[in-house]
Amino acid sequence: IAKTAERFLGKRAIGTTGRGIGPTYADKINRVGVRIQDIFDESILRQKVEAALVNKNNLLTKVYNRAAIKTDAVVAELLSFADRLRPMVADTALELHQALEAGKTVLFEGGQATMLDVDHGTYPFVTSSNTIAGTASGGSGLGPSSVGFVLGIVKAYTTRVGSGPFPTGDEGLSNYLHDLGREFGATTGRARRCGWFDAVAVRTAVNINSLSGLCLTKLDVLDGLDEIAICVGYANAAGESVANPIDAIDYGNVTPVYEVVPGWSDSTV
Repeated sequence: IAKTAERFLGKRAIGTTGRGIGPTYADKINRVGVRIQDIFDESILRQKVEAALVNKNNLLTKVYNRAAIKTDAVVAELLSFADRLRPMVADTALELHQALEAGKTVLFEGGQATMLDVDHGTYPFVTSSNTIAGTASGGSGLGPSSVGFVLGIVKAYTTRVGSGPFPTGDEGLSNYLHDLGREFGATTGRARRCGWFDAVAVRTAVNINSLSGLCLTKLDVLDGLDEIAICVGYANAAGESVANPIDAIDYGNVTPVYEVVPGWSDSTV
């Protein structure tokens, strides 16, 4: 469904991975999603799959002109995971609370960048969920006061995979960095778009995530460049300073204000 819907958008395609993340979150919000505990009861699982497929099959057959999805096939596939997953299912929020009470360290890792957050990113060119640090509490069941340190991970340059506005994007830099920095999407293998370091976007991430510190990575990828550009601000068409764009339209209408600094020839590895 995800790939079909993306193709159906044509020139308006967002550039998603096509792996069904969006439809899965839509099912969750629409309260028709199949949850892990459902695969341990075939009767309940079948009822939920049948209910979920009513609208999906209408969409596939009547709008996209595709074959319907069979309930039996979906149920059989999901049931095949039951024995493997059963030992892994637990009250994870309780386990995390007990770990903290025992003095253990709990680490949460964010899978995507701040500007891909569905609320705070370059909407609609975003992922289907919240990716900011505060989501660690919502997703885990630990309250926000349980988080003691928030580390931001940022490259020495900026990358983006898929469509959407990219103020510091530079085609020449992209071609230079693709292989040197191994800049290919982790899920799809698509070449990432690369641009100069965007300090405005980083400042936004610092504020939104209440960052305690920053880890600057991949500095060595810039070894050997004569000059390095750093985006220190945005300007609109009239040359006026733009403090903080709020969506894809705003981001698409700004130009970066660069501070150019000398590069280096020595290895930083």
